[in-house]
Amino acid sequence: QVQLVESGGGSVQTGGSLRLSCVVYGYAYMWYCMGWFRQAPGKEREGIAIIDMNGREDYADSMKDRFTISQGNAKTTVYLQMNSLRPEDTAMYYCAVSSGECSLRALSFNYWGQGTQVTVSS
Repeated sequence: QVQLVESGGGSVQTGGSLRLSCVVYGYAYMWYCMGWFRQAPGKEREGIAIIDMNGREDYADSMKDRFTISQGNAKTTVYLQMNSLRPEDTAMYYCAVSSGECSLRALSFNYWGQGTQVTVSS
C-alpha cells in the first residue's frame, strides 16, 4: 500500500519561510515524478512544482522565484522550500507521485498525501 506523509507546515508571518517534506512509503513500482500542489478554500487544486527521476524540475510561473523543489538521495522523499511567503500562499499543501506523465496537472498523479496546512499572516 502506498502512503505519502507530508510535514513541515505551520503558521508564519509575511516574508517568512517554511520547508515542507514528504516521505513515500510502500511504493512498489517505479515512480517517475514527484510533485507539490496546494488548494486554498473555495479554489481549485493548483500545481506548484514537479521533479522527475532525472532531476528535471518545473514550476508554476507565479511561484518559481520563491519556491524550490528537491528530492532526497533515495528519491523517496521530496521537499519544498518556500521563501518570501505571502498571505495568498495560505492553503493546504499536498505532495503526490506519478508513474507516468510528469506535469503540473493534478490528474497526472496517482497517489496523494493527506496534506499539511500552511498559514501566512500579514
